[in-house]
Amino acid sequence: MKKISYALLIFAITATIIFAGDGKKYGKEISLKNKTKIGDILSNPAKYDGKKVLVEGTVVGVCESRGCWIELSGEKDFQKIKVKVNDGEIVFPLEAKGKKALVEGEVYSVEVEKKSDCSGTCGEKDKSKEDECQHTKKTEKVYQIKGFGAKI
Repeated sequence: MKKISYALLIFAITATIIFAGDGKKYGKEISLKNKTKIGDILSNPAKYDGKKVLVEGTVVGVCESRGCWIELSGEKDFQKIKVKVNDGEIVFPLEAKGKKALVEGEVYSVEVEKKSDCSGTCGEKDKSKEDECQHTKKTEKVYQIKGFGAKI
């Protein structure tokens, strides 16, 4: 009986070692081989706009309501890029946060509304600028990755 227990234990350890590096796959199979640094995309996003890329980073954020996006950290502090997927095609688990991810997708831009600073001294609204702030909506271009496939 002890021999069978030891054999099962050895098998379990071996299987864990062999399959530990695979990670869980989401979406389509990853086809690209060469990785693009997240920092390279963020420093010159227009160069990558519309291009298919393979990026790797640590998951620093996950959509809590539908799992429809993750944020990956770049190589330097405070670098991150959002990977957005179509709702329901891929659902990223909340447990992915803190884990390494390999993602293939297409870089694209999106216009987002930029928050305007209409506060005065000590956070109170500046009455003279209030009307101007309500009518002035500024947008900025943000780059994201439309995710096709991932391994976490």
